Amino acid sequence: MKRFLLAMEIWGLLFVVCTVLALLCFRSLDVPTAVVFWKISRFLHPLNKPFGAPILLAIEAVVVVVLILARLVRGHLSLLAETIAVACLASICAYDINSQVLKPFFGVPNPTAVMHGAKHALHLWRGSGHSSFPSGHMVLAGALAGVFMRVYRVSIWPLSALLSLAAALLIVGDWHFLSDIIAGTFLGLSAGILAGQGWVVHKNLPPSSR
Repeated sequence: MKRFLLAMEIWGLLFVVCTVLALLCFRSLDVPTAVVFWKISRFLHPLNKPFGAPILLAIEAVVVVVLILARLVRGHLSLLAETIAVACLASICAYDINSQVLKPFFGVPNPTAVMHGAKHALHLWRGSGHSSFPSGHMVLAGALAGVFMRVYRVSIWPLSALLSLAAALLIVGDWHFLSDIIAGTFLGLSAGILAGQGWVVHKNLPPSSR
């Protein structure tokens, strides 16, 4: 119980820090940063299709189905395969919640819309899955990485580096604002670590209790 309370305190502190950072970026840095990269962002736009959310979600779904079939045929999966399945499912679920609930709720226009005259502001309950805040790509990647970070602690630094690279590309390519990245990363990692912790607890239960 003490470890749980400590974890919740740390999560709450990080939530406050990320919220403050996101608010500061939203008010002062989002649009100026987008303007800086607007002219060069077009060079990254060919990445839209191969790295679009539908393609990434489809890949994750196929991976999950393949692993389920392998489990049915072989009767078991390795810890790595189980972790991959849990990570993909956490990623898909977190992305869907973000797209169907959070983005429509906040209703923040994406950088392209803002560069063409839309106001960078909250439009509560007037958004859609194409809105900007929080970043769906960072939710997707963060949830996937979060599961591995919890199950395989050695992966924390390499995955953190990859997430940082993804965040930088999303900003330079003007796909997202700084505040989107902060919120999406926090949301994704929170979902992934929670899913990973749940899976670790399940694996440590005696067979009779599962």
